[in-house]
Amino acid sequence: MRLLAALPPIALLAACAGTGNAPPSLLPRAAEAIDPRLPVAGAVNDRPVNPALATKLAALTSDARSGDAAFAPAAATAERLAGAAGPSHGEAWIAAQEALSAAVAARAPTARALAEIDALGADKLQAQGGLSPSDLAAITSAGDEVGAIDRRQAAAIAAIQARLGL
Repeated sequence: MRLLAALPPIALLAACAGTGNAPPSLLPRAAEAIDPRLPVAGAVNDRPVNPALATKLAALTSDARSGDAAFAPAAATAERLAGAAGPSHGEAWIAAQEALSAAVAARAPTARALAEIDALGADKLQAQGGLSPSDLAAITSAGDEVGAIDRRQAAAIAAIQARLGL
């Protein structure tokens, strides 16, 4: 009976015994010697821009430039009429307001191109889980160019609206 009573504690002690392997070393590993603040030696993914992406971005940038060419005369007409506009809600003021509406409508190709560039980047990012540096640079460059056109057009519209007291 005594033997049976001593068996469970002995079994528990035997379960705690190791296999005899050496414990893991606490010395620094090779990866720990790399300073994470240092830049990576070369580009991780330096493949060229995706040709389909480059073609699409070129088309969108061209659409924005064409839209800007159509916007310029509409904005000039609205600016001229706003300068000649009389009191609020008079005939000349209404004509200037209509010209302003035409100028705002002429901004549509630029706004659409900017939105499509943004969506193109977001869709590729979501589908691929990331973008290559060259694809990202191409999207950023196209977005910057079209964004500059959009900001210039928005400033022109805002100036005309201020002249009309809107």
